[in-house]
Amino acid sequence: MLEKHIRRFESYLRVEKNSSEHTCRNYLHDLKEFNLFLSDAMSDNISSVADVGSAEIRAYLAVLAKRNRKSTQARKLSSLKAFFRFLFREKTVPVDPAQDIASPRCEKHLPRHLTVDEAFAFLDSIPEGTLLESRDKAMIELFYSAGIRVSELVGLNLGSLELKSGLVRVFGKGQKERMVPVGEQAVASLEKYLGKSRLVRKKRHADLPDPVTPVFLNNRGRRITARSVARIVDKYVLRCGLQKKISPHAIRHSFATHMLNAGADLRAIQELLGHVSLSTTQRYTHVSIDQLTAVYDKAHPRSGKP
Repeated sequence: MLEKHIRRFESYLRVEKNSSEHTCRNYLHDLKEFNLFLSDAMSDNISSVADVGSAEIRAYLAVLAKRNRKSTQARKLSSLKAFFRFLFREKTVPVDPAQDIASPRCEKHLPRHLTVDEAFAFLDSIPEGTLLESRDKAMIELFYSAGIRVSELVGLNLGSLELKSGLVRVFGKGQKERMVPVGEQAVASLEKYLGKSRLVRKKRHADLPDPVTPVFLNNRGRRITARSVARIVDKYVLRCGLQKKISPHAIRHSFATHMLNAGADLRAIQELLGHVSLSTTQRYTHVSIDQLTAVYDKAHPRSGKP
């Protein structure tokens, strides 16, 4: 029913918006699921995409509500909103049926993060003896030092590194390029790893120039995947004995929280993280509420605290 329109939308995502593979995959999965719902439950009423109205979308959301969390419902509705916004803009449908449908109210969870002491203990627990250990150390040091996304880390190429200047060029969502500074310890770990992996890299990627040669390789000499990075982080969290579940994204949260606690400007953190909207970065202010309260109590003349 919607197949050809979904293919057009996929082309728009990949070519015009230059969306990541992860984003495209999620959108397409959600839209195919909605198309299946229309074919099974609404086939008597719907003969073309122009027949889809807000009633059909609300009926679909009612089905989702029985078996999905609110966050999942909100994501699937967001996919439908993007899809019908595209069709309306292309004049494929006369009205946007999803425009006025409100997303479910989701509970807001504070970003999980490490304290500074936990971050240091975690990083110091990673050895650098073997090639793979050096790789793991360099990856996690870079995570904490630069606050990059896991997709940005696995996508790094040799041509992205400017270690003498302490900079790394990363490509974020929508392939937006930004330069991020990297600390001395992360640079040292990267240089040690690159020195050890030179022979493997030369053997596996001899025909590739530096701009497209991957930095981080798996044990078969290929570009490492985000799933492998998550497993590596889990391994060292367990080895370190941290009593909390930490993902690669939580290390990025730790970077932002520690920068904010140390007095970094929120807009500077926004630039470093590659956030389009400042409101996305502002959630880190909630993590630092204890520190903000302490500053208030100390500084405000009517706080009631000495």
